[in-house]
Amino acid sequence: MIEFGRNVRLWFAPEQVRSEGGTPDYRFSLANERTFLAWLRTALALIGGGFAVDQFLPDLRWAWRVGLALALLGAGVLCSLRAVNHWMRCERAMRRGEDLPVSRFPALLSIVVAVVAVAMVVVVLVGWEG
Repeated sequence: MIEFGRNVRLWFAPEQVRSEGGTPDYRFSLANERTFLAWLRTALALIGGGFAVDQFLPDLRWAWRVGLALALLGAGVLCSLRAVNHWMRCERAMRRGEDLPVSRFPALLSIVVAVVAVAMVVVVLVGWEG
């Protein structure tokens, strides 16, 4: 938990990362940044999907619509926070010459998206008005 708090501070002061270890090959730093941006695109897509479910499925029962929309919006928020935290952890690991950090988040995100997709299949098969 202390490490997470330190990472959060570094999100807003990335120049402090330079004091750790040596400068990695710029290709690795740029690849890390591209991965960060890919996670942000995923977060934006999830957030957009949450708004789309809420706005464009008015005939869907309120509980279904709100539940699906909140699941997608929540996944988008978590994905964006995970993106910056993982970027910082990877940057620090590269500078220190350590193994890149592992995460269970991709599996968790995949499960959430799969559950929402199954719920949408049920909605389509049963009908929007239930």
